[in-house]
Amino acid sequence: MTHTVLTRRGFLASSAAFAAAGCAGVSRPTGPVKIEKCGTIDIYITEANPIVFGGKLWLMEYIRYNKKSGKRYRHNNLGDSYFRFRDLSAMNRFSALFGKGLHMGNAFVRDERIIVTAVENWGEPRFYQLESDDMVHWTEPRVILEDPEWAGYNTTICKTEDRFILSFELGEPKRLVGSAFTMFFAESKDLKNWKVIDGAVMGRECYTGAPMLRYHGGWFYYFHLRSERGGYHTRVSRSRDLFKWELSPHVVLNYDPVEDRKLHPGVAFTAAESAQIAVAKDINASDLDMCEYRGELVCCYSWGDQRGKEFLSLGRADCTEREFCESYFKSPPCH
Repeated sequence: MTHTVLTRRGFLASSAAFAAAGCAGVSRPTGPVKIEKCGTIDIYITEANPIVFGGKLWLMEYIRYNKKSGKRYRHNNLGDSYFRFRDLSAMNRFSALFGKGLHMGNAFVRDERIIVTAVENWGEPRFYQLESDDMVHWTEPRVILEDPEWAGYNTTICKTEDRFILSFELGEPKRLVGSAFTMFFAESKDLKNWKVIDGAVMGRECYTGAPMLRYHGGWFYYFHLRSERGGYHTRVSRSRDLFKWELSPHVVLNYDPVEDRKLHPGVAFTAAESAQIAVAKDINASDLDMCEYRGELVCCYSWGDQRGKEFLSLGRADCTEREFCESYFKSPPCH
């Protein structure tokens, strides 16, 4: 089996990095906005999210190391997990590592300060927060939410008119989560002190995971994974109040072995790595995240088998984040 190497130009053409990213500009559709897939950039990275910091586009990445099984990201020789930022203007340039020993991190930028939330380990009961103004010096991780019954996983943050909302993913206890995984919510006025919102929950009735929360025009938009028809794809639900949710009838991101196996031209893979990507099982399109940058919507997502053979890819769309969210609940989405 062979794979395709992307060669088209134009993804975020105003950025030198993405002039070679392999996505051409497209006209806005009249239905739900579809993400244009731009190629695989790494192996065995799943949890990641793009941010704009210091006027540049970065991708925060969770670099895995499983101490029990020994399975790790191929370049992680530290004996523990950590986080890093990838400079998307260079693709192979990274920040100093940070957050050693923490897992499944998510970055949020407010007033040129980076807020990272993470869990102490997969299925553990404590969530942490650490902060930086320069990607070099980080505050000591501090516990922001904990409960001895919890089995914690991913987090995601958004801002409303008057508060910040943190969503956290739990797999246990059964009496709370129903069908794992399930999303819960906390609120803060200052991005320092978080209080759980009693009764606010999303996804108790079925499998959800890989969360991304956004807020626009009085609506919360929750992008999440669904297991359907033997595979996994990304869907979106919306709510006014975090209690009652409406699922869009449209799939946001589906797996496509041909598109997903394309290689990003800004990254050099070895022959063995390219061969691994070319034959990888693909039944998953998960962990979607996004941000706006220079007039486009920049996306990242994971594809693979949902069982440990996973790959990190980039995507893009010709609209704002709000237009993207709203497009899955009305037509036409963009004007």
